[in-house]
Amino acid sequence: MSANLQKALAEVSEKLDRVMDELLPSPLQMANKVISLHSREEDNDSVEAKPSGEAKVMEAMRYSALAGGKRLRPFLTVESAKLFGVNPDAAMTTAAAIEFVHTYSLIHDDLPAMDNDDFRRGKPSNHKQFGEAAAILAGDALLTYAFEVLSHPSVSADPNVRCELIRSLARAAGVRGMVGGQMMDLDAEHKTMEVDEVIRLQRLKTGELFAVSCEVGAILGKAPDAMRSRLSRYAHDMGLAFQITDDLLDVEGTRTATGKGVKKDKAAGKATLIGVLGVERAREQANTLAKQAIEHLTPFDNRADSLRALASYVVTRKS
Repeated sequence: MSANLQKALAEVSEKLDRVMDELLPSPLQMANKVISLHSREEDNDSVEAKPSGEAKVMEAMRYSALAGGKRLRPFLTVESAKLFGVNPDAAMTTAAAIEFVHTYSLIHDDLPAMDNDDFRRGKPSNHKQFGEAAAILAGDALLTYAFEVLSHPSVSADPNVRCELIRSLARAAGVRGMVGGQMMDLDAEHKTMEVDEVIRLQRLKTGELFAVSCEVGAILGKAPDAMRSRLSRYAHDMGLAFQITDDLLDVEGTRTATGKGVKKDKAAGKATLIGVLGVERAREQANTLAKQAIEHLTPFDNRADSLRALASYVVTRKS
């Protein structure tokens, strides 16, 4: 990874964590609010702050949302928004909403009924830390909260823009996007799939959320449809290259390096391009997709250099 890209990713990650920390109050902060409300009627000394159901869910939400990670989707949102002169605070709040949806998907993906992973980002998965019921509820809460965040006027004074943000993210996360792709992934276990079927699966499961991460920058900036389409195509190609690299890391990586279990896809009968094409041809495909992604950014000249650097990085990363 280039020094410039590393610095840019770190800056977005740091700012994002601050925004998400504010949007997700800690259980202690929630308890203090309860005390404040009670104190209107009785002496503070007589009030004992007890962990509420909301606080328990919030702790599980924060555990996964603030656990770090590459923060690629927020980075795409922030960088695409810059292309159209969008207010940085509005872009970062929108990025947080998308990261909440991504985090929800990871929590649910790790559940025993799905991918059954015990570790995520080097720590116990949410359901291993809090139990399956709390993990399901934490994921549900992050998903629904994302749309509440996007509905706030601080994201955009234009209600039409806010509605379009909500519609686009809902589509990317739903049956015609991430959820549909996850169902295809589960159905594909121990079943032979053709190359085009695997590509469709991965475009839905991974690519749609990458695509909307770029599109929201154009939506916030009220950009022409042609520019929005360019960013969407960039993100789809980059996202598929990212997923192929993820699959390569499952084959070639270690849990220490990746922060999660490895060598599980083949054992679970997962449909991957590696399974169809083999390791080397899949690697070649990832590199080709990264180059295609970069070509889509031509109209943005050097303003999109960070997005170009990201496309190159996703196929060389080690975690």
